[in-house]
Amino acid sequence: MRTRTWAAATAGALLTPVVTVLPVQTADAAPAFRSDHRDHRDLRWQECEDLLPVGEETLECATLVLPLDHDRGGNTDGETVELALARASTGGEAERTLLVNPGGPGSPGRGLATRTHQGLPEDLRRDYAVVGFDPRGSGASVPAVECDPSAFESVRTPSIPETPGDTGALWQEAESYAQACADNTGRLLDHMSTVDTARDMDALRAALGLESVDYLGYSYGTYLGAVFSSLFPESVDRLVLDSVVDPDTPWYESNLAQSRAIERAADNFFDWVARHDDTFGLGSSAQEVARAYHRLREELREEPLEGTVGPTELENLSVTVAYTDRAWPVVGAALADRIVDGDPSALVALDTETGEGPEDDRNRGGYNAVQCTDSHWPSGREVWESAGRQAHGEAPFIGWNNIWYNAACASWSADSGEWYQLGDGPGHGPAYEGGALLVHATGDGATPLHGAQNLRAHMPGASLTVEKSGSTHAVSFGGNPCVDGIVTGYLRDGSLPERTGGEYDALCQAPPAPEPRNTRSATQDLPDRSGSLGRGHPDGGE
Repeated sequence: MRTRTWAAATAGALLTPVVTVLPVQTADAAPAFRSDHRDHRDLRWQECEDLLPVGEETLECATLVLPLDHDRGGNTDGETVELALARASTGGEAERTLLVNPGGPGSPGRGLATRTHQGLPEDLRRDYAVVGFDPRGSGASVPAVECDPSAFESVRTPSIPETPGDTGALWQEAESYAQACADNTGRLLDHMSTVDTARDMDALRAALGLESVDYLGYSYGTYLGAVFSSLFPESVDRLVLDSVVDPDTPWYESNLAQSRAIERAADNFFDWVARHDDTFGLGSSAQEVARAYHRLREELREEPLEGTVGPTELENLSVTVAYTDRAWPVVGAALADRIVDGDPSALVALDTETGEGPEDDRNRGGYNAVQCTDSHWPSGREVWESAGRQAHGEAPFIGWNNIWYNAACASWSADSGEWYQLGDGPGHGPAYEGGALLVHATGDGATPLHGAQNLRAHMPGASLTVEKSGSTHAVSFGGNPCVDGIVTGYLRDGSLPERTGGEYDALCQAPPAPEPRNTRSATQDLPDRSGSLGRGHPDGGE
């Protein structure tokens, strides 16, 4: 599932904790093993070398060393992974620990610790230590997924193929990237699944000396949280899952559904631009604005903006409108500057700030490494190309782009596993039965609402809060008092909205859509690469 991720890289100190493991049954799947918190050594927390606190909180870093292959434990010929950790607190002994994950997959998460802690009410800042971690293969964790930074250096082949030569070039790019990941990463790729990371999380809980942790996961982090709580239900207390990935739909099919959801979100953006035609001048209807956008994309096939922004780059910077309406004034102004005034500078600047560059190779490689091994993918080109044509017909804004974004999985070197399916069937894992809070916006383009409803159906103790008319991916701590009150209330005392027989359990009205800027220039107030455009969720999401 396509992501938008701009997370801070951070560093920590090294210590090898000693943990013992106890078997946990997981339906008909291979047993996982719960780490024993009674047999641990304290992590060596030190001042972070390259991660700063957002506020006055104490921020510390450490490293946790774990087996590369949990099934073999210590019998891995010395092969290990070193998870980079960060902990934000008021400096005293916290009553509770909140483990956080920003999504991705493949996104580093240490920076989310300090931002989450700073966003809590004062009493929860006192009560909680917030622990973020760079999942195996990502960020400052060692080893990291390394592929090919040069893949992001120049204008890429347009994602919409018009000739067999275009299609061949796109396949060559996908296959070359997959091969580069295999050549430069090695055996780590065999151990990058969501289940691997969930087992890392339980080992982290034990290394912290805790019987259980609370958990907040965004986007892909919701699927990670669902798997973690399924494998290790005794290790979880309060569970907040925001912008929920559909637990019933493996990644290939999920990406096709995501393209359709992004198309709906883009239509909302085009409609908003049309309602402010006096500012933007791109058309008085959503259809007119969409046509203006698609004409520009076609023009860039022949003449990329300043030699750097072609059709694919335009798509990648524009897709932010499906993740948060805070991007609407920025992207709308940049498009108007170019289409109406002929000035490309704002789009070029926006691509520089939010587009993929060589520094994003580790995030992109980590994304593929998890998704390609979590579930099966088609290997035949004809299947992908047929899906691409259908996706383009249904979702011309991003359909082909999303196909190629994931096409490395068609030739991925590591074996794909079976999707970790919640439920009671053969090979399924039982869903967590304790209390859980699910949060979702109705207009989320990255993770359609039905994913939250499907997870709620699996989890008898879950309560779903919906932000009505919301257009943001990752809602919690985003400034909606209704949503934030429910989330903080649950973290404070475990209270949840009462479960109903309907499609949700609590309804919060989204804030009004943003107003255009007084000036149309989009070169001001561009999003910071240290955080996503997502309201209150600086580490991106699914």
